[in-house]
Amino acid sequence: QVQPVESGGGLVQPGGSLRLSCVASGSSSNTYVVSWHRQAPGKQRELVASISTGGTTNYADSAKGRFTISRDNAKNTVYLQMNSLKSEDTAVYYCRQLGRNGVSWGQGIQVTVSS
Repeated sequence: QVQPVESGGGLVQPGGSLRLSCVASGSSSNTYVVSWHRQAPGKQRELVASISTGGTTNYADSAKGRFTISRDNAKNTVYLQMNSLKSEDTAVYYCRQLGRNGVSWGQGIQVTVSS
């Protein structure tokens, strides 16, 4: 399986914004669900947001009202717009792709929110 590729991470001050991108492998027709997860040091990996082929979205309580997940089927790319970032959002963010051939994880990208 070819893993999805994340981009858009980096360092941002509290209250700032970042947009993460996840380019899924294969075609959009073979990509069923894409989700974003994050893992902070000393903590378990947690689901942040997900989006299905039909556009159904789900968010963790911590992300609601601040994060928006969207999908561009033509590019087979999923975005995570993160606004009003807090220090507790600091983590490695992973893109997970559920496709016809199974589950594939990206390598993860660092998001650091600090002043």
